Amino acid sequence: MGKVAAKMKVMPNSPELDLDELEDKLEASLPEGAQINGFERDDVAFGLVAVLPTVLVADDAGGTEAVEEAFSGVEGVESVSVENVGRV
Repeated sequence: MGKVAAKMKVMPNSPELDLDELEDKLEASLPEGAQINGFERDDVAFGLVAVLPTVLVADDAGGTEAVEEAFSGVEGVESVSVENVGRV
């Protein structure tokens, strides 16, 4: 079984949200077997900045679904989407 790297886009629900704290919460919420391989940030509009974690997960039937669900449950997250996926 291989690994997959998925770049995800996490939109905060407010431009005032502390993004460093959000990144820590996202990392803490990861399901077992998943890990974050870095964060990027993308200015969206009107002071809102998206967090773009690259997540490594096992290449099995669930894929990134468990990570998407975990990230969606983090306080301060408006939405989660997968931007790009590739094998490692």
